[in-house]
Amino acid sequence: MKYYNLQTVKRADSWKDLRVLADIPRFHARVTPDKTALKYEGRNTTYEQLNHYATQVANGLISEDITQQKNIAWLDINSDYFFEMLFGCAKSRTVICPINWRLAAPEIEYIVNNAEAEILFVGERFFEVIETIKDRLTTLKKIVAISGSHPHWENYNSWRDRQSGEDPDINISTQDVAIQMYTSGTTGHPKGVLMSAGSLLTDSTETGGDMGWNNWSSSDVGLLVMPCFHIAGLRWGLMGLHPGSENVIMPEFDPARVVELIAAHGVTRTMLVPAALQFVLQNPACRDVDYSSFKLIWYGGSPIPLDVLKEAMQIFRCDFIQTYGLTETGAQTTYLPPEDHDVNGNERMKSAGKALPGVQIRIESKEGRILPIGEVGEICIKSPANMLGYWKKPEETAKTIINGWMHTGDAGYMDENGYIYIHDRIKDMIVSGGENIYPAEIENVIFSHPALADVAVIGVPDDKWGEAVKAIVVLNKDQDVSADDIIAYVRERIASYKCPKSIDFADSLPRNPSGKILKKDLRAKYWRNKTRMVN
Repeated sequence: MKYYNLQTVKRADSWKDLRVLADIPRFHARVTPDKTALKYEGRNTTYEQLNHYATQVANGLISEDITQQKNIAWLDINSDYFFEMLFGCAKSRTVICPINWRLAAPEIEYIVNNAEAEILFVGERFFEVIETIKDRLTTLKKIVAISGSHPHWENYNSWRDRQSGEDPDINISTQDVAIQMYTSGTTGHPKGVLMSAGSLLTDSTETGGDMGWNNWSSSDVGLLVMPCFHIAGLRWGLMGLHPGSENVIMPEFDPARVVELIAAHGVTRTMLVPAALQFVLQNPACRDVDYSSFKLIWYGGSPIPLDVLKEAMQIFRCDFIQTYGLTETGAQTTYLPPEDHDVNGNERMKSAGKALPGVQIRIESKEGRILPIGEVGEICIKSPANMLGYWKKPEETAKTIINGWMHTGDAGYMDENGYIYIHDRIKDMIVSGGENIYPAEIENVIFSHPALADVAVIGVPDDKWGEAVKAIVVLNKDQDVSADDIIAYVRERIASYKCPKSIDFADSLPRNPSGKILKKDLRAKYWRNKTRMVN
């Protein structure tokens, strides 16, 4: 196994030679120390400063006796500090575990405990939720306040700034775990996806062929809009930092501020899910801004509606790229290039694009047979960015990665030109506004309501979010409860974005002979006028 350290970076001639996350700030601190790396709410950080802060974070984690390859829990909105911690973990050979701050307290508690985190960094907005659960965080030894002031928790800046600025120069392998990111679970609990120190540097800036649009340079300015607790947001931040670009960070998505920041900083590239792009376009001010610097908008999670594309092309006058991927594949695995985008629509815009360089895609039958062109089966992906596995779930890992191929749970087919068309979801997952939502998790909560005898959760079409969560419930005999009552009950127990937007009542749910609910039959009437059963 090959290891990388400071000597490796000193020999690197180009950022394209970098192999592990820790190399990124080290390299650019050597080559372009005064170049701005991060802009956040009036605070600018150069690459030299980013490298120094990451070193201090690394030494801080070492001084806290955090064992190498152990998890560091992080709960906060986007900020420049997140990337200091990301690279600090990389330098100390520890693992950053960013937590979805939209989750409810019991969900956060589960993740911190499941990750066996010994130290938690938490933003001021989330002090209260951590206070309610801190006595049940069984492995936690220390809490650090990222922002704000807490009477019992040390502030991040003071914690960081009292550490040594001498790089620990720890040997790092490309196969070390660097990130543990939780994705909603099919069985009620989220799973920790393990990503390696080298995986997210593999194909983020490939060029050539028809990929000139992906030719990042140090002159680019990226706008980070999506949350870093998602692979898409984290990956987008790295895509800008890897080549030494300038990166403007939004604390959280705000349609009006997206427009302001593009104009104020001369942004050249950003990434948005279609629903977020639609919100930006609904802001009248977006029509009065100079977008001459703008080159590219990446989007993913769902195809872009034609009316949204047409309006966006007229306003932004830039290229559009669709990508498809999962947390388990390190985000993007396919791309639909600018030339395949047509404001009048075309067949290829119904696809998720074709495989990125270095990525292999095939369609398999239930029996594992590779299917021919045009035949629907499970989309399977072999990529250098694929996860190492699921945290402490060897059986789940073995079912998901088979002979190096990631089984996505998405059903689709490939055309004769290699374009992938997603047809349905084998695993029932719902994608709403770019968030992955698993019905089993919601069903477990709803089913605990004493008035209910049976429940099924499905995704139904939604013009704004792509899909919306719907629950179909069967009441116990002589029970009377309203849809609003059920939704309120669920909202107290899980994140609001997972809660059903609507409830239908039924006398019974359709099941097969073995008792499994026939979700496809339930979804059919809601998707009747759609060409496929995903949005």
